[in-house]
Amino acid sequence: MSEMAKRTSDASVRMASVAPVGGAIKRLIDIIVAAGGIGLLLPLLVFCAAGTFLASGGSIIARYRRVGFRGRAFDCLKFETSASKSTRRLHRCLSADSAARELSETEKRPDEPRVTRLGAVFRKAGLDELPQIFNVLRGDMSIVGPQPISDDEIDHYADEAAAYLACRPGITGLWRVTGQARYSERVSCDCAYAKGWSLLLDARITISTLFAMLEPTSVRPGAIFFDRFFTHKEEQK
Repeated sequence: MSEMAKRTSDASVRMASVAPVGGAIKRLIDIIVAAGGIGLLLPLLVFCAAGTFLASGGSIIARYRRVGFRGRAFDCLKFETSASKSTRRLHRCLSADSAARELSETEKRPDEPRVTRLGAVFRKAGLDELPQIFNVLRGDMSIVGPQPISDDEIDHYADEAAAYLACRPGITGLWRVTGQARYSERVSCDCAYAKGWSLLLDARITISTLFAMLEPTSVRPGAIFFDRFFTHKEEQK
């Protein structure tokens, strides 16, 4: 067992009798919001499913193995945004010159999964993550929480892995509304969320997410909230 795996296992053991961050009240809110969301978004879900089926060549849902509360693995659901296998095989037939040009322009090799045009729109709008609302109902995820990560990504958390494992991963979270892409920044977001959780924090993140989805500029309102949140935390110490 690797050192990182050992630390993750130890953190899971320490939390064996501990409820996820937010406890029963957060779980109740998740169920209410997820159930209501499915009812309100049903036409959109059907539209996205039909469009995905046609664009991807027959696939609708993609499953990604992720680490959840206490280190339990689960399948994180998304609408399929990549081309079918037959389309990817076609890309392998590109000439060497075309392949080299494509690699230099897109930094992707021709035999990598291709994102469909509709899939690109879904990713940009965040519609590809709509199926995760079913993950919330099943208890794998929460509406707000850390970004779901894979086994390999947990290595970036080092000694802070316990903060991630104390939460159910979220559809949105501090990491999304602040636009933090680097692992060090994401780890800081997840640790701050786990240690400073409150219903008000979840509400503010949810509202900031809605603003971030509607904000057309590169300046995201969540970044302002992020700064204020951490400034407030520093002042309390």
